[in-house]
Amino acid sequence: MSAASRAMRAGAAGLGALPAMLHGHAAAAPGRPALHYLGRTFTYGKLWRRVERASAHLAATWGIRAGDRVGTLCLNHELQLVLLFACARVGAMFVPLNYRLAPAELRTIAGHAQLAALFHDERHAGLAQEAGSGCQVAHLDRLIDHPAPFGVAHAPVPDDAPLLLAYTSGTTGKPKGAVHTQAGLLANARASWWAHGMTADDHVLSVLPMFHVGGLCIQTLPALLAGAQVTLHDRFAPDAWLGAVAQARPSLSLMVPATLRAVLEHPGWPGADLSALRGVMAGSSTIPLSYIEAFHARGVPLGQVYGATETGPVSVVLKLQDAMARPGYAGWPQPEAQVRLAGPDGAEVAPGEVGELWVRGANVMAGYWNQPDNGLPDGWFHSGDLAHRDAGGCIEVVGRSKDMIISGGENIYPAEIENVLAGLPGVQECAVVGVADARWGEVPVAVIVPAPGAPRDALGAEPLRELLATRIARFKLPREVVLLEDLPRSALGKVLKPQLRAMLEAQRQPG
Repeated sequence: MSAASRAMRAGAAGLGALPAMLHGHAAAAPGRPALHYLGRTFTYGKLWRRVERASAHLAATWGIRAGDRVGTLCLNHELQLVLLFACARVGAMFVPLNYRLAPAELRTIAGHAQLAALFHDERHAGLAQEAGSGCQVAHLDRLIDHPAPFGVAHAPVPDDAPLLLAYTSGTTGKPKGAVHTQAGLLANARASWWAHGMTADDHVLSVLPMFHVGGLCIQTLPALLAGAQVTLHDRFAPDAWLGAVAQARPSLSLMVPATLRAVLEHPGWPGADLSALRGVMAGSSTIPLSYIEAFHARGVPLGQVYGATETGPVSVVLKLQDAMARPGYAGWPQPEAQVRLAGPDGAEVAPGEVGELWVRGANVMAGYWNQPDNGLPDGWFHSGDLAHRDAGGCIEVVGRSKDMIISGGENIYPAEIENVLAGLPGVQECAVVGVADARWGEVPVAVIVPAPGAPRDALGAEPLRELLATRIARFKLPREVVLLEDLPRSALGKVLKPQLRAMLEAQRQPG
């Protein structure tokens, strides 16, 4: 009997969709390496035994029942993944918290989720005590530090049981918790397998934080569900990433703009052995063309995954084989996702026109936690991102609807300007935002982080406007250029444009 058949039989016995898959791999190949973490290797057999032990402790020691919320506050940790599968086995909901948030923010989220328990690593013990007042707080090791309690039985868990409660970054308004079911996460895994051409022979290097669906659900969880290997770093460091690529020889990895930049700027980049990689995927926000070109020059395709916390997130994909021909594009919808580029009336815009990107499919969240409005009118998730399709149906994201600048009646999409700016000499990072203007309504302002040693006079408004004038329309040219040491970013590496805009507007106020 194949592993898939065993998994299906186990699922029928009530394990739940995700534990059934892991159990199937453990039964078929118990000695196969599953997870490498801080010098230790866990086979699929050992990983499943840890899940069973943790499941029993959740129920018997901590009193966790189906529907309860169980949080983590930690750097990437192998027991975080064990706890995810253990929650799936019990029917509880796994809630990974962002350790970069302030205590007050964490208390708000923990209270909104009504956590029954919060597990932490050594580094975040104090923060967990602050955040988890009102619920049980314990070290992650307590999940497996004693043999499994005897005779613990788990009720059958349906595949549509909610499993993951993932909170949005909260860059605008209060954070919201997106609820993903086991069936939805499995649908997302199928999308990931399609996106990467992923098989059990792959080896994923996972370095992004698993408190976000990007680090957890684009490659890491799908790889384990596929029977592949995962090398997990507790956090990203460019030298550790380059070293692991050369020594562990992974076939795939996932990056965001900030980590791509750190790797490209590392002194080890020019001589790094990248031969094991068949590709790197990128996500989170627009990837500067210069970063894409740098990886492609080394023979490593840099594909892209588009999505959101609410969509699982794998929704639109630029596959590795298409990456070099379509740099900067988001790609095509994954097979189980419907994508609409909607105009103001909600109807699909004409080919080539810009519309808001809507997503519907099995990978999309069931709704927002503890909120009357589930956030899915007619089943569609309205992303707030603006995009268009080219003649081949390939989707390019041009910006956020809230970021779009309307200057003198013309629509300006910041991503168009940012992509050009990012490739100019002396520009390390950049962002373009609109600020109020008495004559034009709004005008674009470029905020630039100069590269080390870059001459500041070359980054003034007039020199840059001259360079840009041959590449973009004149009405899109930045009216001002502001130089900063760093761009404000969220914990997920996204530039906080509302914060930038507020800072620029404040500077313009008299007095």
